[in-house]
Amino acid sequence: MGRPRTNDEAVKERLVVCASEMLATQPRESVTVRAVAAAAEASTTAVYSLFGGKNGLIRAVRDRAVGGLFRDVSAVPTSADPLADLYALAAAYRQWGREHSHLYTVLFGGVQSFDPSGEVGVTDPMRPLLAAIDRAKTASVLVGDATSIALSIWAALHGLVTLELAGALDTVTAEAAFHSTIHATLRGWTTPAVFRGLRQAEVSAER
Repeated sequence: MGRPRTNDEAVKERLVVCASEMLATQPRESVTVRAVAAAAEASTTAVYSLFGGKNGLIRAVRDRAVGGLFRDVSAVPTSADPLADLYALAAAYRQWGREHSHLYTVLFGGVQSFDPSGEVGVTDPMRPLLAAIDRAKTASVLVGDATSIALSIWAALHGLVTLELAGALDTVTAEAAFHSTIHATLRGWTTPAVFRGLRQAEVSAER
């Protein structure tokens, strides 16, 4: 019989989970191979054999965060209403952040650098957003530079999610703030004709 594998997928999963939690709650320099291995009840050898070292483990955490967020926002279906699609993408982003708070903090807390002006990779979470913005521009619903529109949506959304994860907003307030802020951000980029229609609909609804 061969020797049983000790550095298996279960150990790998524990190391990634523990590294995610530590990177989200502690200074990066304090997240050592020894500390992560101890938290995961694994050996330091496991970190090197499975990831090649600390940098490889951090890269695995980053890849899990990027891949998970990309999968969730990519799963949002498209419809005939570009604004509804953009709102749905924002909702999916928020939901992923709430369900994966440690990975969200790692993703936008230093491990992953966000560069809205850089090239969009195949699994970049910005890709579905930019595609939806392009559809909205083609349909004459939005007007403006696509990257600038994406950045403004992301800035508003990231601020809301960050406040929510920090416990600064209660459930009711967070829900209301998300609805009003995302709609206001999208409305600010609409064409004049669409903007007038949206404002008229809002005024009618308030009466």
